[in-house]
Amino acid sequence: MFYFRTMASAPDSIDSLAPMVAADVARGVARMFLQAELTPLPEVPLGNGRRADIMAIDAKGCITIVEIKVSRADLLGDAKWPFYLDYCDRFFWAVPGGFDLSPFGTDPFRPDCCGLIVADRYEAAVLREPLHRPLPGARRKAETLRFARRAARRLWGDLDPFPESCV
Repeated sequence: MFYFRTMASAPDSIDSLAPMVAADVARGVARMFLQAELTPLPEVPLGNGRRADIMAIDAKGCITIVEIKVSRADLLGDAKWPFYLDYCDRFFWAVPGGFDLSPFGTDPFRPDCCGLIVADRYEAAVLREPLHRPLPGARRKAETLRFARRAARRLWGDLDPFPESCV
């Protein structure tokens, strides 16, 4: 079970006056996930060649993907996001405070299965929980291994900026 802070509206501290970029939203979402004991990783390539803005895994192996949008044009022009659904148990949209949320209630954005998060660079709130759609075992294993290997490579890259010199 997930214990995200769920609110009817965005947190009071979300600053809708400052222009937000995707990195700000990602930071707020990651902080919320960490508090809920999900381990987030940004910019995760998927097996289908797409890239998730954030992928997170909880202690039970549940995989969550978050697609971040900071402009209406980017949201309305995004036709690739449905391809993420086969790579996660739960899918969220994440947007900054002040974002027009009306499109997320329409059929093209699948309110029946997609969650919604509003975030700033410090915190985030879940406005709508997503449907939990369990991944098939083979896909879960493949994505969990891809996640772990990507995280390990990034950690090693932080420790040794020239890992090819070890070969």
